[in-house]
Amino acid sequence: MNLLSKVRCITVDVTGTLIAYKGELGDYYCMAAKSVGLPCPDYKRVHEGFKLAYSDMAKKYPCFGHAAKMPNIVWWKTCVRDSFVRAGYDYDEETFEKVFRRIYATFGSSAPYTIFPDSQPFLRWVRENGLKVGIVSNAEYRYQDVILPALGLNQGSEWDFGVFSGLEGIEKPDPRIYKIALEKAGNVAPEEVLHIGDSMRKDYSPAKSVGMHALLLDRFKTPDVDNWRKSGAPVVPDLVAAQEWLTSENLTC
Repeated sequence: MNLLSKVRCITVDVTGTLIAYKGELGDYYCMAAKSVGLPCPDYKRVHEGFKLAYSDMAKKYPCFGHAAKMPNIVWWKTCVRDSFVRAGYDYDEETFEKVFRRIYATFGSSAPYTIFPDSQPFLRWVRENGLKVGIVSNAEYRYQDVILPALGLNQGSEWDFGVFSGLEGIEKPDPRIYKIALEKAGNVAPEEVLHIGDSMRKDYSPAKSVGMHALLLDRFKTPDVDNWRKSGAPVVPDLVAAQEWLTSENLTC
């Protein structure tokens, strides 16, 4: 018997699984700076500054400030301001406000993202087979309300329910986010759910820890893939292969 006939729901990660970023972070910061007549910031410095600023904000105000009831735009404004300062660009408040508004609007649209060509067909195929589809993502509300629909991934046609860290106040790899997914699926038993993602730490391990089946996607040929397989995790290169894996016999997951 194949796994497709055993499960009632499939949950999926978003970034790296269904969609990917287009270009570099510096591309969008550069466009925002140029829009107000400023020179392009140094790509490497901005990238490093953002990594540090984002990490700091995620520790101080996890889940995009959910527990602190911090508005989403305030969380990102603090993060982007710190990114520029760490990169050596301390703009005056009026200038920064204009630059930030451009960045915030851009990342709240589909512009910086691309959808993998197999994502929509796979999700529709799963739902056509009578299964529920859930999204489990460390993302804020704009993914649910704007970004995924703008990319052609709509609630009701490609997915049934979403669990987004910025809305739930819990983020991967906390196993509780997967328990929320089980509840939203209709209190489905964990052994009747498969989770698909691209991270051993955030997707595979916590999903398995609550009793779900799990499958890893390796779209970008990660160096960790050999260790993933050695640990017993099933790994496929894309969602076309995931569909074949789901319908094959004698699976280990």
